[in-house]
Amino acid sequence: MKLVRFGEKGLECPGVWMGDGRILDVRASAFHLQDFDAHFFSGFGMHMLRQLIADPGAVYVDSSAVRLGPPITIPSKIICVGANYAAHAKEFGHDVPSEPILFSKAISAIVGPNDEIVLPAEAQVVDSEAELAVVISREAKSVSRQRAMDYVAGYTVLNDVTERIVQRAGSQWFRGKGFDTFCPIGPFLVTPDEVDNVDNLRVWQKYNGTILQDGCTSDLLFSIPFLIEYISRGMTLLPGDVISTGTPPGIGSARDPKVLMRAGDVIEVGVDGLGSQRSVVQECESLHVEC
Repeated sequence: MKLVRFGEKGLECPGVWMGDGRILDVRASAFHLQDFDAHFFSGFGMHMLRQLIADPGAVYVDSSAVRLGPPITIPSKIICVGANYAAHAKEFGHDVPSEPILFSKAISAIVGPNDEIVLPAEAQVVDSEAELAVVISREAKSVSRQRAMDYVAGYTVLNDVTERIVQRAGSQWFRGKGFDTFCPIGPFLVTPDEVDNVDNLRVWQKYNGTILQDGCTSDLLFSIPFLIEYISRGMTLLPGDVISTGTPPGIGSARDPKVLMRAGDVIEVGVDGLGSQRSVVQECESLHVEC
């Protein structure tokens, strides 16, 4: 299944993307399934959805007439993995890490897959990072890598937008990666049964129609099972939590000359089989947002 959330910002409703121009309106068809949240993932939500799809009385909406929001509700945490592709580490002049480099993105940075990316007033060097992200299905603590995939609800696309000057100004990355709108997620949460081989998915980014990144998850230094084991050692992963697995080489700020995000640019990122995003870059002044 491809889970989506649709509607105005902050008022999204849960749905299932049918692939024929329709979205199954979950809440209108089954009032007890309020959203794709921790309760949904840790309970029998997925099983109920499969029953709902077979229900002739289910309610649908036109997919072309609605905005898509993030495919999950606000998670307790977003854990990102830095330099998880050797070639990406090298393009920044870093050593290939011997164990995962972890950082977090602000929950308030989350936006939908086609929402604007808004540059903060201090923006100088901003670019995007296309990534495969994993969503956790149930509480995970000290999970072995052999059992790790049993804790995966599905996969989605995440754009790790980053302001490089701010990122490097201190000894931590959080602020440079945590500005509002710097975490587009979606369009879908794709359940594992629809992903043939998560270890062989193309991850890509286009800048104004030109390919910047074109990598494959087969090149991940640390696999998804390894990451779930590593992170869940002493840090409990909760249902709906997100692990973003890192970005392949080719990002704009590592190029010569640099390819940096400016107002009016169109940024597309995607993972084959999981869908793609399309974001137009805006300056905060042009949207009448306080900077």
